[in-house]
Amino acid sequence: MIVQETTREENISFLSSRRFGRLACAKDNQPYLVPFHYAVSENHLYGFSMPGQKIDWMRKNAHVCVQVDEFSANREWRSVIVYGVYEEMPDTPQWQRNRSHALSSLQQHANWWEPGDLKPASAPPATAVLPVFFRIRIESLTGRHAFDQA
Repeated sequence: MIVQETTREENISFLSSRRFGRLACAKDNQPYLVPFHYAVSENHLYGFSMPGQKIDWMRKNAHVCVQVDEFSANREWRSVIVYGVYEEMPDTPQWQRNRSHALSSLQQHANWWEPGDLKPASAPPATAVLPVFFRIRIESLTGRHAFDQA
């Protein structure tokens, strides 16, 4: 098995070819990891969510991490880790262009609202709660690709 570091360009290409990752945030030295759908544009990952724990935590500590991976035949795998900063895009005139860009980027994929719009069935129904659009500004990223030696 050979494991190689991947370049920034390879990592961005890999992220752009996927749409599902795991978003990690932390508060009071406690980590929290959740699945989320994203879209890549320029130096950002765009996402959205209904208000909840991850949004609360990212508002308190904007430093986040995203992991995207792929496993295939013959033990081959790729993994990219993004270190970034959460930036909320409120529904205000100042952020309208960014929100429209995020929505248009996310809508290019089927079921783009999952899992951000889904809550447990036992949760009380939300009344007039607006989704939170956000982006993660990519500060740095690392990637690895593993494959069998031929």
